[in-house]
Amino acid sequence: MKRSIRRAFWAGAVAVVAMAAVPMTSALGAGSVTATFTKTQDWGTGHGANVTVTNSSDASVSTWRIEFDLPAGTTISSFWDADVTSSGNHYVAVKKSWAGPLAPGASFSWGYNGTGPYAAPLNCTINGAPCGGGTTPTTPPTPTLSPTPTTSPTPTPTPTTTPPPNPGGKKVVGYFAEWGVYGRNYHVKNIHTSGSAAKLTHILYAFGNTTGGRCTIGDSYADYEKAYTAADSVDGVADTWDQPLRGSFNQLRKLKRMYPHLKVIWSFGGWTWSGGFTQAAQNPTAFADSCYRLVEDPRWADVFDGIDVDWEYPNACGLTCDSSGPNAFKNVIAALRAKFGTGNLVTAAITADGSSGGKIDATDYAGAAGNLDWLMPMTYDYFGAFNAQGPTAPHSPLTSYAGIPQQGFWSDAAIQKLKAKGIPSSKLLLGIGFYGRGWTGVTQAAPGGSATGAAPGTYEAGIEDYKVLKTKCPATSTIAGTAYALCGNNWWSYDTPATIGGKMTYAKNQGLGGAFFWELSGDTGNGELITAIRGGLG
Repeated sequence: MKRSIRRAFWAGAVAVVAMAAVPMTSALGAGSVTATFTKTQDWGTGHGANVTVTNSSDASVSTWRIEFDLPAGTTISSFWDADVTSSGNHYVAVKKSWAGPLAPGASFSWGYNGTGPYAAPLNCTINGAPCGGGTTPTTPPTPTLSPTPTTSPTPTPTPTTTPPPNPGGKKVVGYFAEWGVYGRNYHVKNIHTSGSAAKLTHILYAFGNTTGGRCTIGDSYADYEKAYTAADSVDGVADTWDQPLRGSFNQLRKLKRMYPHLKVIWSFGGWTWSGGFTQAAQNPTAFADSCYRLVEDPRWADVFDGIDVDWEYPNACGLTCDSSGPNAFKNVIAALRAKFGTGNLVTAAITADGSSGGKIDATDYAGAAGNLDWLMPMTYDYFGAFNAQGPTAPHSPLTSYAGIPQQGFWSDAAIQKLKAKGIPSSKLLLGIGFYGRGWTGVTQAAPGGSATGAAPGTYEAGIEDYKVLKTKCPATSTIAGTAYALCGNNWWSYDTPATIGGKMTYAKNQGLGGAFFWELSGDTGNGELITAIRGGLG
């Protein structure tokens, strides 16, 4: 099964959708300098809050210091854009040196995440005076949105108030492609503005390289060097020239502060960069040591919660062929688990070739399963214009159908084969493509038609994002649990919210651990497909 969508560094644009959330606010009154605490999230065992300092006087304020108490059972676990210290339940927050003076009429926001349910602070003072004149209104006032003076720092956007997924429920795992920050103009902030962050449980950051049998950086500029403006930053705060970490890694750090339920896993390999796994299999311990040093680098150790192996394919052929034997994958995974321990996630994206004697049979995936938190059979890219003359076929069929070009090339075949080998259903996630595959020169609407080549795509021939196809070539029919359409002489197949709903029902009926998808930028600006995954899994 070819997967050129993951080997090409295709890129594209996605609209940034501004989101204004109306928070629940504990207003601490008025004064020359005031502080307002806003609940941004509350999931019972934890919460998020935003604190706005407002200068209502006619003179600049060079510094500010907020002191307050939190009720028993509520603590601050992390914070940003202010320096916070504590003694018991008493907290002191002071202005960052880089923030500059607060001009007359200006506001500045900082935030924190806490344990326990949200509770309004007690005994709050700012610069020694009561934050709100000493009284808290019995009815919180409705917050108003007013223009930010040009002299004030860019305020931190309010995180979504959508409850995070149940940590004990099904997993919703999405890939973020590091190269998407270029031509596609898709950044970590888009995960927030689209509403996707609240629906995800895990983000896979793709990809790190495997050069020389070691884990290495894929793109240092995109990963940790690119400077973000306030407009493109997750929290509305621009990067500075001297900060120790920038790029997508720092943006992911900010996203995790806004959505504390989110976990981020660094994925290594992919179609292009799997070649180094062959050498890694010769010394799995050295490979695991290199990966641990990179993932746990002090500059970004708090960003990542584990490692993902996307080896295409062990003891089989992808872009190159590997002949390291059926135990190579199992040995590499065992070494990674030994090094990363039980406190980190170790996962793997694997082949979904369910044919007899195919890629699943070439490797002892079941032997590795005990050391993996979950496995992700890539149940897409079964068919496509890499076979230029066709026959046309849906690239992500859930089941077989009369005339399917290859036996075992459908999702259920892979799932059943993996389960038969002893892999628990709960450790398998169903794969969804947020894109379509298409041919041109087609005259037959039904699958099985001949073609003359790949249909034109925005970034790569034969491939197009769902967000484009939904209007460019709306689905007219379904087969084997996925959708297709003939538009002019171009034939496309792809998943829609409706077909994803059917696939999620299948995942639940099979007792699967959830679903994963490639990749975030293919969805609409309001996250139609991820919403279908989250809703379908319940």
